[in-house]
Amino acid sequence: MAVSGGGDSMALLDLLRQWGKAELAVVSVNHGLRAEAEDELGLVASYAAQHDLSHDILQWHWDGTGNLQNAAREGRRTAIADWAKANQLQHVALGHTKDDQAETFLMRLSRGSGVDGLACMSELRERDGLTWLRPMLEIAREDLRQHLRDNAIPWADDPSNEDPRFNRVKARQMFETLAPLGLTTDRLAQTAAHMGRESDVGNWALNTAAQNYATLDAGDVVLDAEAQKALPEALYSRLLAEALSFVSGAQYKPRFRALRAAIEAGQPTSLHGCLILPSKQSVRITREFVAIQETRCHVSELWDGRWRLIPPEGLDVAEMEIAALGEQGLREIDEWRSLGRPRPSVLASPAVWHGEKLVAAPLAGLKNGWQVRHLPHTSVFGTTC
Repeated sequence: MAVSGGGDSMALLDLLRQWGKAELAVVSVNHGLRAEAEDELGLVASYAAQHDLSHDILQWHWDGTGNLQNAAREGRRTAIADWAKANQLQHVALGHTKDDQAETFLMRLSRGSGVDGLACMSELRERDGLTWLRPMLEIAREDLRQHLRDNAIPWADDPSNEDPRFNRVKARQMFETLAPLGLTTDRLAQTAAHMGRESDVGNWALNTAAQNYATLDAGDVVLDAEAQKALPEALYSRLLAEALSFVSGAQYKPRFRALRAAIEAGQPTSLHGCLILPSKQSVRITREFVAIQETRCHVSELWDGRWRLIPPEGLDVAEMEIAALGEQGLREIDEWRSLGRPRPSVLASPAVWHGEKLVAAPLAGLKNGWQVRHLPHTSVFGTTC
């Protein structure tokens, strides 16, 4: 399980240890942002040593780009996922509480999130090949602090939790103002739970819409042109957003305003690393070439997070790479026109290169014995070659 030294995760660690029905391995991440972090992780190390538990400390360093909190969160998740896989673990427990649930709801409400964004954090989530567990989402933070006090277990309070520059701290400070209106932590967490159930309904409808109106073609999602007329506006928007995330491999959906603008445009539009290509018969969502024109990897690796190219048996591939076909490759292939796919889709398809020489482009009609496998993230659209 992941333990920072803060009260929530220290309490969860002690509760799981007392429960005694799981074999525990403990991991902490030092973000290198505060000198106090070493002392805080020392509390975790001391507890682990006292109870004969393994404890690893991982290092993460910010590269200075993007939002610091978002980067730290994603960097921490990736580091913990890699650690879990290296140790052949299948589950990671996290110390989120009812208070975190309410704070997250308030923060997302301020951003104008819809049902999915306002839905409660789930107690169980599959991601990165692991099951992430949040067993304390119905427990208040203060109740966990009391457990620590009753058992004489020390914990550390991160001073950034009181820094009003951070939105989560602002949300936490708003509770005193909102409580007289009945907007307590309990009530906000309850509303998030209601939204979670509504999100489940929306996901069921999304699956049904995908089965009825969506097909896959060489990694593209093709929506029947009738879908926009036949489906409620919110459901069509959800379907298109899911298609954009599926094709781009992005973890997050596009912003609502940009999505609505793309729908209303009714013409080729760039969004979320994809191109939306409407026609009388369909709306095709394909990868945008400019989003992956610099993406290269060895042929033994997964390209663009979703394509595996398999060489003919016995071929020496040591110096071969996968990159997008692009204009240079397209000029060498006449067969692509007979495939019935639009030019932008073929341009962004994976190809095998040996230096500047095109070796194969299976999705453009140049196979030369190569096979292609589409391995996207789990989605309502499934998979295809």
